[in-house]
Amino acid sequence: MNEGAMADHTPPLEPGRLPASDYPLLGPPPPAGMVNGDGPQQVILVQVNAGEAFTIRRDDGQFQCITGPAQVPMMSPNGSVPPIYVPPGYISQVIEENGVRRVLVLPQREFHPGSHSPLHPPSAGPAPPHSHLSTFIPHPAMLPQPLAIYPAVVSGAGDMASQFIPQYHALQFCEQDPHSSHARAGFVPRDERTSKTYDRLQKKIKERQGGLNKDKSGSPPSSPQKSAGRTSWLDGRNGTGKGQEPAAASRTTTAAKAELDEKSMAFQVLLSAISKPVVTDIQARSAVLTWSSPLRSDSGDGEDKGENDPRDPLSYEVTVSNTGKDGKYKTAYSGEDLTVTLEALRPATDYHARVGALCDHLQGHSSEAVSFTTLSCEPDTPAAPRKSSGNKNTILLQWKAPCDNGSKIQNYILQWDEGKGNGEFEQCYYGPQKQHRVAKLLPASKYTFRLAAKNDLGTSAFSEPISLFTSCSVPASPPRPALLKAGVTWLTLQWQRPASSPKDDDILYTLEMEEDGSGYGFKPKYDGEEVSYTIKNLCRSTKYKFRVIAYNTEGKSVPSQVAEFTTCPDRPARPGLPALKGRPNSHSFRLAWEAPKDDGGSEITKYSVEISEDTSEASWKTVYSGSALEHMCEGLKPGCTYQVRVSCISSGGQSPVSESLRVETLPVAPGPCLPPRVAGKPKARELQLRWGPPQVDGGSAVSCYSLQMACVQTEEYREVYQGCDPDYTVSGLLPGTAYSFKVRAGNKAGYGPLSEQCEVTTCPGAPEQCKVLQVACKSPTCAVIRWETPQCNGAPVAEYRLEWGAAEGSMQTCYSGPALSHEVRGLQPATYYFCRVLAVNAAGAGPFCEAATCQTPCSVPAAVSNIHALEDSELKEEMEVAGDGAEDGAGRDTSSSFCPSSCLGLRWDTPCDHGAEITSYCIDLGDRQPIVVGPVTRYIIQNLQPETSYRIRIQALNSLGSGPFSHIVRLKTKALPPLPPRLECAAISHQTLKLRWGDGSAKGSSDAVQYELQMEDKNGRFMSLYKGPCHTHKVQRLNESTSYALRIRALNEAGEGPFSDVYTFTTPLSPPGPLKAPRIDCLDDHSCDVSWDPVPPMKGDSIIYTLQCMMGNMAFKQVYKGSAASFRLSGLQQNTEYRFRVCAIRQCQAPSELSGPYSSAAVLSLQRSETAAGSIASGAGPRGPDAERPRASLTDEQCAALILVLFAVISILIAFVIQYFVIK
Repeated sequence: MNEGAMADHTPPLEPGRLPASDYPLLGPPPPAGMVNGDGPQQVILVQVNAGEAFTIRRDDGQFQCITGPAQVPMMSPNGSVPPIYVPPGYISQVIEENGVRRVLVLPQREFHPGSHSPLHPPSAGPAPPHSHLSTFIPHPAMLPQPLAIYPAVVSGAGDMASQFIPQYHALQFCEQDPHSSHARAGFVPRDERTSKTYDRLQKKIKERQGGLNKDKSGSPPSSPQKSAGRTSWLDGRNGTGKGQEPAAASRTTTAAKAELDEKSMAFQVLLSAISKPVVTDIQARSAVLTWSSPLRSDSGDGEDKGENDPRDPLSYEVTVSNTGKDGKYKTAYSGEDLTVTLEALRPATDYHARVGALCDHLQGHSSEAVSFTTLSCEPDTPAAPRKSSGNKNTILLQWKAPCDNGSKIQNYILQWDEGKGNGEFEQCYYGPQKQHRVAKLLPASKYTFRLAAKNDLGTSAFSEPISLFTSCSVPASPPRPALLKAGVTWLTLQWQRPASSPKDDDILYTLEMEEDGSGYGFKPKYDGEEVSYTIKNLCRSTKYKFRVIAYNTEGKSVPSQVAEFTTCPDRPARPGLPALKGRPNSHSFRLAWEAPKDDGGSEITKYSVEISEDTSEASWKTVYSGSALEHMCEGLKPGCTYQVRVSCISSGGQSPVSESLRVETLPVAPGPCLPPRVAGKPKARELQLRWGPPQVDGGSAVSCYSLQMACVQTEEYREVYQGCDPDYTVSGLLPGTAYSFKVRAGNKAGYGPLSEQCEVTTCPGAPEQCKVLQVACKSPTCAVIRWETPQCNGAPVAEYRLEWGAAEGSMQTCYSGPALSHEVRGLQPATYYFCRVLAVNAAGAGPFCEAATCQTPCSVPAAVSNIHALEDSELKEEMEVAGDGAEDGAGRDTSSSFCPSSCLGLRWDTPCDHGAEITSYCIDLGDRQPIVVGPVTRYIIQNLQPETSYRIRIQALNSLGSGPFSHIVRLKTKALPPLPPRLECAAISHQTLKLRWGDGSAKGSSDAVQYELQMEDKNGRFMSLYKGPCHTHKVQRLNESTSYALRIRALNEAGEGPFSDVYTFTTPLSPPGPLKAPRIDCLDDHSCDVSWDPVPPMKGDSIIYTLQCMMGNMAFKQVYKGSAASFRLSGLQQNTEYRFRVCAIRQCQAPSELSGPYSSAAVLSLQRSETAAGSIASGAGPRGPDAERPRASLTDEQCAALILVLFAVISILIAFVIQYFVIK
């Protein structure tokens, strides 16, 4: 450790300010002599308070900042308390208590806020000595984790902001007791006892110094946010104070504030040490929560309680969560009591509660949450039952289950008033169902019902009573429907309830409609209980007929009388787009339009013409209203744009307006413009001119400007610009020449007069364009460029810039200087190049000359690149092409000479030919004779050794010579393909064949070798069954007594080997499948019938059956063998248990018989009984309701099922125990 400092916000450290440490960090734990104080080295504990920071530098050069509260173990090599360097304004004091020496760093009485931190001394003075700091070495295994600082609560707008710079706090160094343990468990964060110890030390220091008043020491620390001098102290510390007080008063105030802030933080830590609350008297909907005050001290610590008693009483805030320990908490209580009763809780619910302490503006952290579960109780009050269906004499009631409050609902209690209406209820149903049908009721009568739920803990309250009615007779014919409101495509009708029908009867209505003249009759449009309905999607101005039918559960009434209603006409469509009739003049124009295509079903009465003066269509004015189809608009402004639209009106309403027509009156020519002026500084060949619009626009906006220019010497004006912009840059001028300019404005009516002239003189310009360059090629890679001096335009040429490139649009500068020639090297042969040059003088750079082109001479080809070996598929294609060519030419098969093990296929990219076509390639194999091939990019080298590496390089040749060789490529030929293994049949059945080949453990076997197994299908083709490295394969889904032909081959990196000889394997016949347990029917006390499900013949082979019987614990004996599917057994004994099983036997030629597996056993137990002769354990025969159930032994399947159920129940119980007792 090089340096330590205490601060709330540690500033960035400067490595140059900290001297290098000669002592490394301790890796292992301290030795025994260091711990007990016998050795020369001792461990010193550095106590870091809350809100402080301790900065050290480790042996790797990195800095570590430890924030309080924490205790940092330090090692003193010489065994004594070393001298402590303190920052300016602080003093060190050694005190001894209970054999423990502590070194305290406290603020001095005369402390200046402007003093510098020990980490950053003032630059004017020398750096303080740090030689003694090397005696402290932090122990890395004992360094505590940094803890969070408890923040203070800021309550108002006038409170202290969070960006303040806190003062230094006291730094404590205490020598650890030699007999104390150095385990890491001893270094814990500051708890309640640590805070009390810290307060006692502070009190003793104050008594020794005598600098504080006794009355003030007993008073609680006031809130730093409400302190009157807090803001001024902060302003003075940060350099933002508005006034300066005397030096003595400032020092005293700063020391007092430092102590006050430390007390507030210590008291806040004390508030956070509140104990976990205790829950008592837990009920179904309430619980009592009790806790203790964090200021209550233990009886044995001997602490002065007046030191920590607050001036204001403590208040507490209780928060409760029902969504888990880490869920959302809600405030349930806030006050000064230590006991609270939580009300309005939900039964059988898990809750978590915690409590926090508050005092004035300080608030501590909440305590640890306590969990509890409320008790179960009777169910909640259920909702009233509802009527699901009914008729004259019955009502079907249904209801929903209420909350069971932790105990399952067992029964429901339904009560009714029996139709008396006196408020007295009788029970009509009691049971677990959620519906009940009440029968034997009177028609058209009122009945009242209420419901309650019951569980193991009690019965809930009854629901609100509900009154229901039974149905009555068929309703009478209702009155005819009446019209409420009519629309264009809809009609709203209303009808009345039949007068003779009871009010309690549920009557539904059917509204039928017939369109006049349709011929389809009445069709239903509505069916429901409402007495009004709106029919939509009707035709306009059309007559419709309506009638209403009333019905209930007993039937339908006679239709009402027919009512006729007509829909309203629609408003007409918009008229056509208005058009001009004739040419408009300055003050009027004639407008004409067409009638709408759709009049909405009624005649058009009049037309309305609207006009708007501005194009925004914000204000419209009606200028005509009548039945004519044209109108003359007069009194208009000249040169103005108008918007005109037309609408029509009929009995159906007013139509939408037509599309707007834009009409513009004739304008006049504008007035003269202001003379043009120069914008910016004049240039050598261009001038930027600007001018303003004319004051009079002639009734039309200025659409364009005309700029005219003339040389002052000639005074012949010509137009240089015509456009709508009021500025223009005139280019193509001569440097140092005077010009005169005039401008005029124009609109739709024409151009106005010219403005006054403006004379401007250009500046000297850049040189002129150079003449065409002369390019001469000295060699395929070198060229010489020459040029002549251009016209300089008044300033001598300073340099020339030459650009050179292979493309005209991507040339780059290759030369810049005063010379008139340049030589370019490093060119590509047979390549076109472009070049251009420009001249530069004091006025700037001139334009480039025209690009000159040249072509370098041809040369030998470039080096071959990207040489690769051909893939297997490409090599196979090349072999097939070469084989076809050989067969056509020589008439022989050359496939054997193109074996992948004795040849290599090469592929390369065509190199640049440098202007001369490539004629051939030379392939160099090292020790072998070079191979010369034609102008191809693929070649197969033959007659090579298998599994041999070759060094290959290639060069290209053309008419000018041979190019350079390519880089060397190492390629290796493949090994010879493997031979096919021997195929054997390891196991065989009627549906499967297990095949085996080769020897998996034989020497030389490799994972690279794979095998392909093929089987011949019905068409004689071999299909692949398996391809992989395994040595066995199981062929499934085969037919019985069938021969199959198979073959195999081996594959590796060298290629595919030949197929083996064809192997033939035949599957055997399949035995019958297992039967179900036989069925047993008891005939009397001594005989029974045993039957089973028959099995159909298998491919023409007949099936017979064998029945075996076991009496008691004896072995099974055959009692029947034949083709029948049943057998009657007599001579049975009572009080004896019999077991029967059956199997199917297939009769074939060879072997003669194939027996299938036996079925599961069926048990028959005959017992002496007066009411029943016997019973079947397998459950085949019917039993009487009063028959005694005989005892039967469990079968193997039943025993297995029972064991499985027991195992599942035990697993669930173990999981529940782990969840409840371990996790929670």
